[in-house]
Amino acid sequence: MFKKGFTLVELMIVVAIIGILAAIAIPNFVEMQYRAKRAEVPANVDGIKTSQMGYDAAFDHFVLISTPHPNVNVGKTQVSWAGGNAKFQKLGWQPDGKVRGKYQITTTSVGGSTPGGDFVVTGTCDVDGDDVRAQYTATKSINTTFANQNDTY
Repeated sequence: MFKKGFTLVELMIVVAIIGILAAIAIPNFVEMQYRAKRAEVPANVDGIKTSQMGYDAAFDHFVLISTPHPNVNVGKTQVSWAGGNAKFQKLGWQPDGKVRGKYQITTTSVGGSTPGGDFVVTGTCDVDGDDVRAQYTATKSINTTFANQNDTY
């Protein structure tokens, strides 16, 4: 009579197939995690842009935030917003909790005055910790754009 079960060759084939599938799936999974973490930055840049447009409508000028906030190196871990920056509070924007990016706003003026000028909101992050920063920008007339290669996290 025959014994029921799998041969060693059959088991080795199954293990090899699982190994090949894992070799394909794990890098894709890690990349999707980085993309999800990086997605915070363009959402925050959009929020800052909207707040800047509202502030301009109410007060006829833009808020300049030339020093990036939070003023620490951003990397793999989230950092505290640390009570916010007074100028971001003046603008009426702050994140709900810790952030993975740092944000700043530069302004331009026309004829020496801010009315009629423009602003650039910049958000940078490094969610994979390789010291290559992903950067997003938005202006009064241009929606948030990604300034790097798609594999920059």
